[in-house]
Amino acid sequence: MNTMLELSDVHTYYGHIHALKGVSITVAEGEIVTLIGSNGAGKSTTLKTISGLLRPRSGDVRLNGDLISGQQAHAVAKLGVAQSPEGRRVFPRMSVLENLQMGAFVNGHARDEDLIRVFDLFPRLKERISQHAGTLSGGEQQMLAIGRALMARPRMLLLDEPSMGLAPILVEQIFRVVQDINAQGTTVLLVEQNALMALAIAHRGYVMQTGEIVLTDDAHVLMRNEGVRKAYLGED
Repeated sequence: MNTMLELSDVHTYYGHIHALKGVSITVAEGEIVTLIGSNGAGKSTTLKTISGLLRPRSGDVRLNGDLISGQQAHAVAKLGVAQSPEGRRVFPRMSVLENLQMGAFVNGHARDEDLIRVFDLFPRLKERISQHAGTLSGGEQQMLAIGRALMARPRMLLLDEPSMGLAPILVEQIFRVVQDINAQGTTVLLVEQNALMALAIAHRGYVMQTGEIVLTDDAHVLMRNEGVRKAYLGED
C-alpha cells in the first residue's frame, strides 16, 4: 500500500512545553490507524500538527510525499485532510444543514451528492436538518461533526475522540460508521481513549506516552499485548 501520511521525527511545542518529542508515524492509503494513550499523551497535539493548527518546531509532515508541515490549516484542508475535532465544535446557532455547508467551504459549495452521503451515514441528521446544532444531543452533535468533515471530501479523515461522552450504544454506532467511511475509500487516523473499540476497528495502532511513540504494531497484536491490556483496556 502507498504511504499517504508520514510524520518523521516531529517535535511540537506549546510555548516552552515540549509536547511532541520526535514522533514518527505512517498511515497507508486505505488504512484505519489509531493513536491511543492517556490524557496528555500528545494525541490531539499530533492531529493538530498534521492539520496545520500547530506548526512543528522540527521534523517533517508529508502527505503523499509532499511536505505539508508549516502550511496553514486551510491549505492542508484543500489538500484533502479534514478533522473532526475533540469536543465536536459544532456551530450551535446554525442549523444542521448550515453546519454541513460550512464543512464544504474548502471546496466552494456543498454538493447534493455529499449531503446525500452524509445523510445515508447519519439518517438522524436528515431528520434534524433545520434544527439548531446547539439543541442536538451529544451523539447527534458527534454525527454532525463527522458529517461536516466529510463534506470537504477528504482523502484523509482525522478523528479526535469521537466516543467522548457518549452512551455505549452510540459509541458502537459511531465506530460502525467510521468503518463504513473507510470502506468507501477514506483513510482514517483515529485518536481515541476507548482503546478497545479503536483497536477493534483499526488495522494498525500506535501507543503514545508523554509525547512519544512507545509502541506500534498491528491492531490485533496490540490487543493481545499484556502491557497495553493493563494500561489501556482496564485489565489487571
